[in-house]
Amino acid sequence: MANVVDEVDGTHPSVPRHGPPNFVRQGSAFVELDALDRALLRELQNDARQTNRELAQRTGVSPSTSLERVRALRERGIISGYHAAVDLEAVGRPVQALISVRIRPPSRPVIEGFREWAAQLPETIGLFVTSGAHDFLIHVAVPDTNGLYAFVIDRLTERREVADVQSTMVYEHAQSRCIDPAPAERPAPSRRRR
Repeated sequence: MANVVDEVDGTHPSVPRHGPPNFVRQGSAFVELDALDRALLRELQNDARQTNRELAQRTGVSPSTSLERVRALRERGIISGYHAAVDLEAVGRPVQALISVRIRPPSRPVIEGFREWAAQLPETIGLFVTSGAHDFLIHVAVPDTNGLYAFVIDRLTERREVADVQSTMVYEHAQSRCIDPAPAERPAPSRRRR
C-alpha cells in the first residue's frame, strides 16, 4: 500500500497540520518541533514498543525518515527514555498516597539531602520539590494502610529535618498517556543598538 502524500507540503494526511511548528525551550535555546516530530512523539507515547516500520506507517513517512527523526529527538533530549508501565496492585503496592513534608531548616544542603534520601526509598514513585507551606510532595505506593502508617511514622518522622507531614490517600490515579508539546512562539530576535 502506497503512502498518500500531500503534494502541497509533502506531509501524510495522518500527520496533523494545525498551525506553525512548535518551539520548545531546551536550556536557553529554542528547538523547533514540526508536525512530524509531534506525530512521532504522540505515537511513541501511545506505544513505545512498536517497530520503526509500524511507527513510520502510522505517521506516513519512510522507515528511514522515522528512524532519523526519532534519533534526532533523542539526541536533542526531547525523548529522554522508554519506560515500562507497572501495575502497582500486581506488584503488591495497591495503596497510594500523596505526602506533604515540611523541612526545617529550609537550607539547600538540608533540602538536597532529604530529596536524595526520599527518592531512593522503595515506596517512593514520585517526588516533587514544591513551594508554599510544604517543601516536598512525595507520591508513595504501599501494600496497605498499615504500610502507609509505618512509612510516615517509622521513616519520615524519624528524620530530624522533618517538621510536618500531611498524608492524603489516593482513591484513583488517572494519568494521561500522551502529552503534546506546549505551543510556544520563537522569541523575537533582540535588537542591536547602533
